[in-house]
Amino acid sequence: MKLYTKRGDDGTTDLIGGSRVSKDAPRVTAYGDVDETNSAIGLALAACGDDNTIFAILRPIQSDLFSLGAELADARDRDATVSVTDGAVQQLEVWIDEASAEVVPLKQFVLPGGSELAARLHVARTVARRAERSTVSLSRVDPVRSTALIYLNRLSDLLFALARLANHQEKTEEIPWQPPRR
Repeated sequence: MKLYTKRGDDGTTDLIGGSRVSKDAPRVTAYGDVDETNSAIGLALAACGDDNTIFAILRPIQSDLFSLGAELADARDRDATVSVTDGAVQQLEVWIDEASAEVVPLKQFVLPGGSELAARLHVARTVARRAERSTVSLSRVDPVRSTALIYLNRLSDLLFALARLANHQEKTEEIPWQPPRR
């Protein structure tokens, strides 16, 4: 099987179920942003050892995101390709709470960065927020399960918590935001 089909040369692509849409359609943008989130998480994984607790959290999330992308790529019945569940959202919340319990509580905003892993997690967080925004945009024109939206919202929260945890584990100070002086 060749990697190229030439079918998309006209600026359209196939959705699951066989319909064709423009490559800049809201549905394609949403699942593309989910795919980009997955890739950003893969980049973060490359900066942590596979024995790290962060690795153990992120690897199954990549599978969830692949399934979520498939769900968003399916314009048929909105329940035809259900991916993330309420249980998956609850698991994200457990991981957020566990990661947050290991670091000092926030008293001010922090800038993205610190250790390499933390910086990569912050990039993944911002890409996840974009995926959430584009999925909200899609939901304005086509039905999207609320669990999918909630999952993306919690995922970006988790990535923030994990960035803080990565800095803590690597004994790297967080960078506090300083308001401009007037």
